[in-house]
Amino acid sequence: MKKINSFILSAGVLVASVSMVSCQKRTETTSDGIEYTYIKEGKEKPNNGEFVVYHFTAKTGSDSTFISSYDHPTPAYMQYSDSTGEVSGIDEIFLNLKKGDSIVIKSTAEKIFGPGLPPFLTSEENVNISIGVVDVLEEQVFQDYFNDLVSAKQEKQTATDIKLLEDYIAENNLNATKTESGLFYIIEEEGDGPEVEQGNTVAVNYTGYVLDGTVFDTSLEEVAKQSNTFMEGRPYEPIEFQVGTGRVIPGWDEGLQYLRKGSKAKLLIPSTLAYGDRQASEVIKANSVLVFDVEVTDVKK
Repeated sequence: MKKINSFILSAGVLVASVSMVSCQKRTETTSDGIEYTYIKEGKEKPNNGEFVVYHFTAKTGSDSTFISSYDHPTPAYMQYSDSTGEVSGIDEIFLNLKKGDSIVIKSTAEKIFGPGLPPFLTSEENVNISIGVVDVLEEQVFQDYFNDLVSAKQEKQTATDIKLLEDYIAENNLNATKTESGLFYIIEEEGDGPEVEQGNTVAVNYTGYVLDGTVFDTSLEEVAKQSNTFMEGRPYEPIEFQVGTGRVIPGWDEGLQYLRKGSKAKLLIPSTLAYGDRQASEVIKANSVLVFDVEVTDVKK
């Protein structure tokens, strides 16, 4: 069974609110002394292999939230196993969650996190965790549910990114073509060589930057020196890879297939076709829209 660090400190955890209703409260204690109180108690226990979907917040004793599922696009979840051996502490609480449970856990950081104590907490600091179970789902139902949530989030983010790109294109008087995926491209110089197709190996010179013009990477030494990104000892040369195999971000895999050997173009890529909601570098923050100036220097069929 996963530890609390996986459940509560995971960046991929989903978020929502715990609805606290008034009712008779029952307090229990785990085998190693962690107290938890039922604000609301459910009845439906998960079967083996089913997914328990829940929301949570974690606060210090002074009521300062340090992590919450509200900050993520999907709820937290765990897959229940009835073959789990003897457990204790926070795992003991999670193993016994039922659909409809609303629980408040109050204990010291050391008891809750054990050896995985976050560096911003002291071992004796009080921690309060609120957990609300929203559903218990069979595996296929859970997969559909989760995929729907992710798709909805991506659609919303893509719409936001497209608006940013449209504004950028208008402000810079660019003549761009928009694709169905939300990618924009501008062919600045037509090549006269073979077209780039999926499975081809290509060599590409590039400069990548965010919408404010800050360069984060380039294959051109002169541009690297001008943008203060130059790294001594790094080879500055075209990057070579096979198109359509996931070796590069999706915006490249798609965008390069509108080009041919010798083409120079600008690719304007929504974050959902780039690095998504993860921060890829100091410059590429979460949900960053990216722009690439590219030149296809070779195409191998």
